[in-house]
Amino acid sequence: MKLFKYIFWVLYRIWFYVLVALPIIILFPLLIISILKESWYPFFFKIAQLWARFILVGMGFNVKIERAQIPEASKSYMFIANHTSMADIMLMLVAVKNPFVFVGKKELAKIPLFGFFYKRTSILVDRSSQKSRQAVFLRAQRRLKQGMSICIFPEGGVPEDNIVLDEFKDGAFRMAINHQIPIVPLTFADNKKRFSYTFFSGSPGLMRAKIHEFISTEGLTVEDTRQLNKTSKELILNQLLVFNKNQKATLGTE
Repeated sequence: MKLFKYIFWVLYRIWFYVLVALPIIILFPLLIISILKESWYPFFFKIAQLWARFILVGMGFNVKIERAQIPEASKSYMFIANHTSMADIMLMLVAVKNPFVFVGKKELAKIPLFGFFYKRTSILVDRSSQKSRQAVFLRAQRRLKQGMSICIFPEGGVPEDNIVLDEFKDGAFRMAINHQIPIVPLTFADNKKRFSYTFFSGSPGLMRAKIHEFISTEGLTVEDTRQLNKTSKELILNQLLVFNKNQKATLGTE
C-alpha cells in the first residue's frame, strides 16, 4: 500500500509540471507578445489566469472562494496571503480578478519556462541585498502608477510543515502605507494538504480560500507598520483556525 502511495505521489508531481509547462509551450507566441510592453501586462495577466485555472482543474483541485469584499476594478491594492504551496501562485491568480504584479524571490526565475516569464513580469527581490529591496519599492511604485496592484506573500518563504503561519515581514505593509493603498488579506486553507513542498505528499480535493474585508491604510504612517502587520497576520491566522475547525466538524472528529 505504501509503495502504491509513493508511486502516486511521484506521478502526481510529474503531472503538475506537465500542466505548468504545456500551456506555456502552446501559448508561447502570445505570451511573448504580451510581455513586449509593460502597458500590455493586463493581456499577459488574462493569459496567466487561464494558465492557473488549467493547472488547478488538471490537478483535481475543487476551488471554493469566499469573498467578504470585492476589489474595485479601477483601484490598486496590496494582496497578501499565507504561503504554503507551489499552488499558491495559481490560486491567487484565480481568486483575484484585478491585474496584479507578484513581488517574489529571485530564485523562482531559475525554473525552466516558467522562470523566463516570471522574471520579466514580476518584481524580483534578493532579500540579502538592501539595494535590491530598495529597487523593489521603485518598481512597485511604477506599476501602481500604471493602475496595477501588488501581491506579496509576507512570510517571505514557505514555513516548515509544523508551522501554521510564520512571522510576516514588514515590506508589504510599509509599501501599502507609503502608497496609501488598502491591504487585501487572503487565507488559503488547504494548499499545504493539496500540494505542499514536501515531495511525497498531495492529492486532489477541496481547495478553499477567503478574501477578507480590506484593511485601510488611509492616514497611516510608517510608525503604524508593525501594528498593520500584526492585524493582518491575526486575521489570516484566525481564519486558518476556523477552516480547520469546520473541516474537523464535517469529518466528525471534533
